[in-house]
Amino acid sequence: MPREQRPESHDPHHAEDAEDAAEAVGADGTVGPDDAGSAPEQPGATARRGRTSAAGSALEKSLRILEAVAAPGGPHRLTGITEAAAVPKSSTYRILASLSAQGFVRQEAGGRYGVGPRLRGLSAQVIGGAEPASIGHILDELQHTTGLTVHLALHSGETITCIRKLEGDQPFRTASRIGLRMPLHTTAIGKSILAHLPAEEVRALITGGGLPARTPQTLTTPEALEADLESVRARGFAIDEEENEPGVRCIGAAVLDHAGRPVAGVSLTTVTFLVPRDQLTSYAPDLRAATQALTPLL
Repeated sequence: MPREQRPESHDPHHAEDAEDAAEAVGADGTVGPDDAGSAPEQPGATARRGRTSAAGSALEKSLRILEAVAAPGGPHRLTGITEAAAVPKSSTYRILASLSAQGFVRQEAGGRYGVGPRLRGLSAQVIGGAEPASIGHILDELQHTTGLTVHLALHSGETITCIRKLEGDQPFRTASRIGLRMPLHTTAIGKSILAHLPAEEVRALITGGGLPARTPQTLTTPEALEADLESVRARGFAIDEEENEPGVRCIGAAVLDHAGRPVAGVSLTTVTFLVPRDQLTSYAPDLRAATQALTPLL
């Protein structure tokens, strides 16, 4: 699976963000001390404080940084996160790098930081029970209404990650599973997400990872993919016509955050020999209603 690419940005704040990072990292490439202007620690203070206290301090910093990243109005700049979390810039930069590597934070265009797929996944698990207006309830209702297999996947870079799967009523099973990462350009969820991304970001994703084929039906040229994305924007949902798995047809729609950016998607899946395309697409209003209901929960 191709790694996540970091598209270049002409954001006017990009240079400022680069300066933030440069200040946080020393000339030798190492992260500098947190409190360069603070008084030196007294001899023996580290031993008295102990390992537990030091670890707790690091944990508290990480949690405050996560709260700052998840605050409304994101993605946020390094300076803003530093101020909101009340953590020195060098520590903030280092902790953000670690959280990004683990998928809890996502570095966006222009050097800003937003909520990553693992943090969204944890949130989905917490609020994904059977109570009304929960993620689980919404997906269950969609499965009961359509009788089809339902997937919920989170967006991360060039891929989506399946975090929920509800099997359909029909006697077949697809190869998808919870935790599986799939390309954007081969899946209905992925194409619905691409349709909501800025054109320059889509081009950067294509340039970075290419459009490798998974089946003979996969769209493998930028021209074919862009034409399909135009259709997705016009109809409000995407169709995977055996492009990711032979014999499997899906429709998918994106889940948008409060800023209108795609963060996830939901799909309805069936096999081509059981459910005709027209019957599958007739469930599009139910699918879109589910994704709209999920928006405040993700």
